[in-house]
Amino acid sequence: MIYPRSNRADGAAVAAHYDELDRFYRTVWGTHLHHGYWQSGDESTEEAILNLSRLVATLARITAGSRVCDFGCGYGATARFFAQEYGAHVTGMTISRRQHELAQNMAGENVDFLLGDGLDNHLPACSFDALVAIESSEHIGDKPAFFQEAQRLLRPDGRLVVTAWLAREQATPFEARFLLEPICAEGRLPSMATASEYLAMFKAGGFRDPEFADLSRNVRKTWSICAYRLIKTIGTNAELRRALLQRDWGNHVFAKTVFRIWLAYRTGSMRYGVFSATK
Repeated sequence: MIYPRSNRADGAAVAAHYDELDRFYRTVWGTHLHHGYWQSGDESTEEAILNLSRLVATLARITAGSRVCDFGCGYGATARFFAQEYGAHVTGMTISRRQHELAQNMAGENVDFLLGDGLDNHLPACSFDALVAIESSEHIGDKPAFFQEAQRLLRPDGRLVVTAWLAREQATPFEARFLLEPICAEGRLPSMATASEYLAMFKAGGFRDPEFADLSRNVRKTWSICAYRLIKTIGTNAELRRALLQRDWGNHVFAKTVFRIWLAYRTGSMRYGVFSATK
């Protein structure tokens, strides 16, 4: 497990990160706050983003009428996609007030959004057929508690699907010091686990037959696109450029982080995977 040397994030820090960087995330990437998944390599960015949503839906076995919990739903775009594309009933949870506000404004039929800590949600036990955590478990300090809560919320034979940023197995001290630990600190990740550590947590949490697929090569194009769009934004948007140059602003390192993540993927220091299992 990789831990940041500084800026150890709690829920308040994660919420502040997304509230403060709201304009940047939506300008640079959009309202689906997850990687694109290029299967052929020729897809547009928008198609690649939906590819990942469809992969998660397939692994979660989402069908018409499925009750789905989107744990860490961001702006709710993926939750709305599950409702519109599959006919699911989706409850999304986010810790960011800004994300919750925008998600509520765009909510459609069969979609509800909750604001608060997903580990303290007060939802009834055995409420969902599927629980998905798309790049949100990285922000949870007590990851075993997440798996316990997923067990509580899922019905018998319910599906848990997690997509996650991962550290390379046995990362070198150099990778940890100059890439992975800073990414954790700058991205408000309390920790970054490896694939084997996630699989161990699935099993310790009582989930059956956990499976893992490494999607690193299929998703890393995300960060080349983000880097290009960020450079373009800095050059053309004076307001956002001024914000990044404010040294007293806690997220002024955002631009540096984008390029650090790009390099971590290119060197293999950082990985990306999808996990699925049954309660």
